[in-house]
Amino acid sequence: MMKQILLITDGCSNVGMSPVVAAAHAQAEGIAVNVAGILDHGDVGELGAAEIEEIARAGGGISRLVSMRQLSQTVQMMTRKTVVQTIQTAVQKELKQVLGNGSIEALPPDKRGEVVQVIDELSESQGLQVALLIDASASMKPKLAAVEETIRDLMLSLQARQGKSEIAVFHFPGSRYGDDSALDLPWTDHLGGVHAIFPSLQIGGTTPTGPAIMRVIDYYRHGSAAGAARKSRQGTDGMMGDYVV
Repeated sequence: MMKQILLITDGCSNVGMSPVVAAAHAQAEGIAVNVAGILDHGDVGELGAAEIEEIARAGGGISRLVSMRQLSQTVQMMTRKTVVQTIQTAVQKELKQVLGNGSIEALPPDKRGEVVQVIDELSESQGLQVALLIDASASMKPKLAAVEETIRDLMLSLQARQGKSEIAVFHFPGSRYGDDSALDLPWTDHLGGVHAIFPSLQIGGTTPTGPAIMRVIDYYRHGSAAGAARKSRQGTDGMMGDYVV
């Protein structure tokens, strides 16, 4: 089962451990981290853009800066592309062990075509879990309609795959008092329940992106909201405060 965290945000984190460090933890657990940075009046700021890129790089994923209108299409593209990259990396590793050369491009054209076809087929048939992590700080309020549409479109896209696909949805901060994140929708492959997320969503507070990523990692490990919350509280003690990248 391939695993992804898909972070949707519009600004810099300002509480807790570095989100770049947290993303590196995710990659070490075999979880790719993609980041969609929503443009605000044409800009997310230099620091925000740099952080978005660094989070994705540390998490072995993809980052894009997009307008609200482009968000849904971009998220679907990032999800598919990361799946292909993950499988391609595994195939290249196997090629290196078998042939002493990890490059698909180094194969003869006919063999290269066969390998690419296998990658395409595996991309559609492999199991996939996507944990959507939504920045719900105050500046995101006018953008939530676009985020809601994105979740619906992403779920439809995942349902169209041949392999088993599931999505979970988190938002952060979990409360106005700085909790790391909250689980809105546990693992599901159905659209039912998506409509209930946003009416009850509290917008505002700090931006604890790093602790929120760690919470999602724990959810992947333990598969339940209670286990993730418990392990998150234990695991983040001593990691809060200023960070160094």
